[in-house]
Amino acid sequence: MADPTIQTFCCHHSNSTDMAIMIMQEFNTDVYNTVCMLSSSIGILGAVYQILPREMSDLPHRWQSFSMSRGREIIIWLAIADLLASLGVFIRSALWVNFKSIMPMEDDTSSVVFCALSSAWTQYFYMATWIWTLCYAIDMKLLLGDRSGHPTCYHAFAWICPAILTTFGLTILYVPDANCHNLTSLSTAILRILPNYCATYVLLAVVMVINPLLYFASTRDLQTAITCSLAQITGRERKLVQAIKLKFALTNFVYYVCWLPNLINGILLWTLWFQLPVKAIIILWYIMAVTNPLQAFFNALVYKRWGKREKFRLDCCQNFNLSQITKGDTSKRLSESSPLLDPKFGCPPHTSINGSSSF
Repeated sequence: MADPTIQTFCCHHSNSTDMAIMIMQEFNTDVYNTVCMLSSSIGILGAVYQILPREMSDLPHRWQSFSMSRGREIIIWLAIADLLASLGVFIRSALWVNFKSIMPMEDDTSSVVFCALSSAWTQYFYMATWIWTLCYAIDMKLLLGDRSGHPTCYHAFAWICPAILTTFGLTILYVPDANCHNLTSLSTAILRILPNYCATYVLLAVVMVINPLLYFASTRDLQTAITCSLAQITGRERKLVQAIKLKFALTNFVYYVCWLPNLINGILLWTLWFQLPVKAIIILWYIMAVTNPLQAFFNALVYKRWGKREKFRLDCCQNFNLSQITKGDTSKRLSESSPLLDPKFGCPPHTSINGSSSF
């Protein structure tokens, strides 16, 4: 799982009365690592499913091909980040089961280094998935508003921001001696440990707040986009609107299911540390061990094309040249252009969310 609590466990432990050690005495690490390995294996399969190349359907309008390709690119990068994060969880848990201890002792430097590096890897790529989830919502809002996306900004934000936050939080936690438990005062402990929690949970909470707002705003543009492109609202169009609204809702629901336990865990640890409900915390850890890696599997369900069967493209070396298809479709349909179908007349084109429409 991606949680700052695991990263504090990577510190040296020499005080047997430390709260972390007291928790671990009631914690079955073998069962926990087995759960992590199973859930991360399913997550890896879900991520690979999303990354596999698809055949492009013969869509009747060029804007459908464009919007499907545009959303698909973000989903692939989200799946790549999910894949690398799930791999990190799987490898870390497998090695913990066979070789290393979750709780390094005072002189166990190799376990400290392994725990810190594997935790940093997992946290970095899960942070990247949070930002790609946000970028997808931003891009759908722009797409439904007939505005172009900003892929360069998406990449910069998704890869650089997690690197800064991860480096900042873990540097304060581990430097200089990876001793974050034997601290002399409460204020010192807060200054040493709290920044890593803030670096993780602030970003997590920001996406939780902004994503629903973006999707709510996107639904207001949805009916206008469909009306302008198809010039009618029938039962078919209403079903399309409801399907896309449902897809937006499920996208938010999956994010909350996967990451709300982490937020609850952090709040409990910082508000009830001296009277910690140990059993409740352990239950939350098992829930996180399941839901965090399964994000990739759930994403494979909600981000897939709805309404049409997906076909995988076996020739991985075949390149899809979007600009050529757009030019070809433009010249082919130039004589059939009308104010109801051409976006230059002021109405945004109907946008198929990752090809979700079935016409």
